[in-house]
Amino acid sequence: MNTVPAPWVRTRLRTAPGAACALALLVALTACLAAAFPRAVDRYEDSSLRHDLRQAAPARTGVLLTTGQPDFGVDLEQWQQEMRPGPLRELHDKALGIVGGRLPVDRAQSAYGVRTTESIEVPDPWLPRPTGMAPQVYLAAQHGLGDHSRLRTGRLPRASDTPVTASTGRVEAVVTAETADALRIEAGSVLHVPRVGRGPLAVHVTGILAPRDPDGAYWATQPVLRTPSLMKVPGPPGGDIDKYWLGALLLAPDAGPVLLGTAGHPVRYWQFASDTGAPHAHDLDRLASAVAALESGPGLREVRSAVGPATDVSTDLDEVFASFDRLRSGIGPLVTVAAVGTGTVAGVVLLMAGGLAADRRRAELALLRARGASLRGLAGRLLAETAVVAVPAGALGLAAALLALPGARPLPAVLAGVAVTAVGCAALPLRAAVAHRAVHVHGGRRDVASARPSRRRTVAELTAVVLAAGAVETLRRRGATGTADDLVSLAPVLVGVIAALILVRLYPLPLRALARPASRLRGAVGHLALARAGRTSASAVLPLLALLTALTTAAFGGSVLTGVADTRDRAAVLTTGADARVEGEGPLPRGLPEKVRRAPGVEAVAEVSIAYQARTSNGRQTLPVAGVDPAAYAELAARTGLGAFDAGALRQPEGEEEPLRALASPSAAERFGTEPFRVRMEDGTAVILKVAVVRGLTPAVSGEEFLVVDRSGLSPEAARPTALLLTGDRIDAGALRRATGEAGSVHLRGEERARYVDSPLQTGAERVYTAAVAAGAGYAVLALLLSLLRAAPERAALLARLRTMGLTRAQGRRLLVLEALPQAALAAAGGALTGWAAVRLLAPGIDVTTIALASSASPGSAAGLRTDPWSLAVPTASVLVVAVGVAVAQAWWSGRRGSVRELRAGDSG
Repeated sequence: MNTVPAPWVRTRLRTAPGAACALALLVALTACLAAAFPRAVDRYEDSSLRHDLRQAAPARTGVLLTTGQPDFGVDLEQWQQEMRPGPLRELHDKALGIVGGRLPVDRAQSAYGVRTTESIEVPDPWLPRPTGMAPQVYLAAQHGLGDHSRLRTGRLPRASDTPVTASTGRVEAVVTAETADALRIEAGSVLHVPRVGRGPLAVHVTGILAPRDPDGAYWATQPVLRTPSLMKVPGPPGGDIDKYWLGALLLAPDAGPVLLGTAGHPVRYWQFASDTGAPHAHDLDRLASAVAALESGPGLREVRSAVGPATDVSTDLDEVFASFDRLRSGIGPLVTVAAVGTGTVAGVVLLMAGGLAADRRRAELALLRARGASLRGLAGRLLAETAVVAVPAGALGLAAALLALPGARPLPAVLAGVAVTAVGCAALPLRAAVAHRAVHVHGGRRDVASARPSRRRTVAELTAVVLAAGAVETLRRRGATGTADDLVSLAPVLVGVIAALILVRLYPLPLRALARPASRLRGAVGHLALARAGRTSASAVLPLLALLTALTTAAFGGSVLTGVADTRDRAAVLTTGADARVEGEGPLPRGLPEKVRRAPGVEAVAEVSIAYQARTSNGRQTLPVAGVDPAAYAELAARTGLGAFDAGALRQPEGEEEPLRALASPSAAERFGTEPFRVRMEDGTAVILKVAVVRGLTPAVSGEEFLVVDRSGLSPEAARPTALLLTGDRIDAGALRRATGEAGSVHLRGEERARYVDSPLQTGAERVYTAAVAAGAGYAVLALLLSLLRAAPERAALLARLRTMGLTRAQGRRLLVLEALPQAALAAAGGALTGWAAVRLLAPGIDVTTIALASSASPGSAAGLRTDPWSLAVPTASVLVVAVGVAVAQAWWSGRRGSVRELRAGDSG
């Protein structure tokens, strides 16, 4: 290539500054979104993992090291020495290096010391005895009491001047304020703790303290040190239950050896609290491996080598990590589907932008090739031209994502931003290299009417069909779980790819079929519009692919979000049985139904008497029996969709000797059959029932076995309502609770529904999914605009020429609209059909229960996908509106410019 006088890049940027700015904006926005996605996923996954760690009890998330009690053959003096603060602190430091090197440890909340593992009965008569049993206590000598508590009265315990041993007869201790209130202990009280082979140990309480952070791991790992419990002694059913208080006495750290003289089986312990704000979800595999190593691997060997050969390590961190991983494995693939779809559309838009620039400069690049420019040199200059614009724009977008979403891994975001920038830089050079690999000045017509697919294209299309079919079948068989490969995430995209390829092949057929009838119409606008539509560029597969992929992803995403909402609604209804539920432990007050009926928002009240412990004739099996008013209950069942039935089928027969008709669950109906059977109610009365209706669900009770009868056939005591099922669109929760008072508990369907969203992983995944679908829709609109702008100069010149021949402005608008409609209608109809087909094909392999309900217990079953009409209709209509709007806008703008100016612009180009 000959050297040009002015630098190529500067000349091109000055020639087309608008195109350069548009490319920079597109690359910056795409790089920002691409970099933001992995950071958003990291953030909500980290937040969810830390939320799960905070929700779990510190006893589960901490790592506890304990040494067994001494054997009879072990030197007592040696054990007494090892239970003193100095050796305990030395071993603590060694263990901290091992545990802290594998897991994040909160050193401030960690503790160590000596405690008894079995409670000891304290016979002092002044201590409270709820049912005559003496209270029991644990003894603990834990370091750091002064740092983690505030004294209310008295002082902290101190050891005597002489070292404490197993035979020491008197020690000092403190108790928490809760223990002092429950056991009536005051500063100065003395408790006598029995010992083995010696007189009782006198424990002098020197003070009452209050924990600084009661919920912190220092106190919450062993809650009995902070809060006493009223324990129940197991006994025969129906008999009186014996109760006793269980608390703890906190000794001075130096008093640990005295525990060797008690029967409480003392142990040394080191509890390491987890730093719940430090773990990252992407480190989950490493953290789980570290926990396994500490429990039964190299870590345990190191701990026993440093602390003692009998040291045990216990933690429930592995269960917390496994629970989080199960939830993430169920949600992750669904989010990946949306990300892949949006990424595909964004990539297509970047390629279309490069294709648009290459088409606009086709004559210029062909001329350069004809004058001797090498293909490599031409591609290099175009790469430099786009890199000057795209690289700073990509860096700016990446920086914006890093600043907007801090606290996540930078590497995935950087890789995503670099990939977007690379595509933005390479789109124009690659498109130009493919189009101008052979030197030519005029390539002939390049429209769908004349284009004939090559063998390579046919092979590529068939390969895509096979991949899509394999992905769909894999998803249907295995489901969207973490075990499925990446091909599953591409399934909706590949369905859109196949649809785009098929529609591009079929697109000329209806146009040719309509061309002949249109030629017989009066006027040339319709015939000319169809002719123009038939001469659309043969490369229209890219914009069609973008539109179909976006519409398919939007339909799939809308179905997922709709399925999530429906699953939560269904689970909430199954839990409450109505819009609200008022239930007492026994019969409700007689005037309560009327008070509740007058609460704001309540439209209807169904009174139900539920006997959860009704017994069958043999007396060994129980099942719930609900007594209802058939008319009101049938209306409620129909409204909630929980086992609708005809009220007449349940109404009590008039004959006294006739058994009560019962609505039964399938398992109960199978057990009792069609013959009458006897059921004994909780009040001791017996009723004869006969199964008349079988339903799998019912509003009053849930479970596999239940019976529902007309309560007018029950005894007056058994017929008294124990629950009220309320219906209404906007029930005032506060007014309902005030009307109920202490008579029963109140549960609202809306509150139950909100309870199922118990993890940031759910809410974060929903937000990212919604944002991905919205971004995909935006890129689809941009792809449509780019496809229309591609031929905008040609259409403007055509309008100008036709106006010189007498074409009016109204006819010009109609011409452009009719020309744009075939492609837009093709994309809209194909997108709606593809979205519907994708949901129907992929629904058997998708279960949205995890993202909808997480770990909350729910009576609902697995929830699949169903087509959401709005997710199909809104994007489809938007495509048509945008296409028509752009055509009208272009016709209006061309009319303002004038025909002479437009024709001169065309001549000068």
